[in-house]
Amino acid sequence: MFDLDQHIARYPDFPKKGITFYDISPMLENHDALKSCVDVLADLARPYQPDLIVGLDARGFLFVTPVALALNAGAIMIRKKGKLPGAVSQQSYALEYGEATLALQNDRDIAGKTIVIVDDLLATGGTIAAANQLISDHGGIVAANLVLIELTGCNGRAHLTGDVHAVQQYDF
Repeated sequence: MFDLDQHIARYPDFPKKGITFYDISPMLENHDALKSCVDVLADLARPYQPDLIVGLDARGFLFVTPVALALNAGAIMIRKKGKLPGAVSQQSYALEYGEATLALQNDRDIAGKTIVIVDDLLATGGTIAAANQLISDHGGIVAANLVLIELTGCNGRAHLTGDVHAVQQYDF
């Protein structure tokens, strides 16, 4: 079984005091660890037979394309406000340390499609819950939310649609 923990760097008090930043950079720079992570995410997504894999801005983008290719699925990006051209739908949410808004282009063809979301971290659930709402508003069906790291003490999974799977879990 792949052990992601050995490839995670920890930075206490970043981006503000009391928050620990779990950095996936060591995993990204190690070919075997990166491949194992993509393989695990694809294995977690496979039972849902997704039509689309959605990556969340920005670190979810690192995994959306290889996971989609492994599953013969399409890939879609949900981005931060102001980063997508054309008509978009937006959903604001609270972060552990602020507030943000996600956007999805209105002309993405997701209605009636089975979707798996991929992101790097699940804490309070605000980012992924906002993505769940955008997908639902566009008629997509969120089957699962996959994350590399879950901070279980924040109880973010309680706010999400669909199943939740984490490669690595920490209390905080």
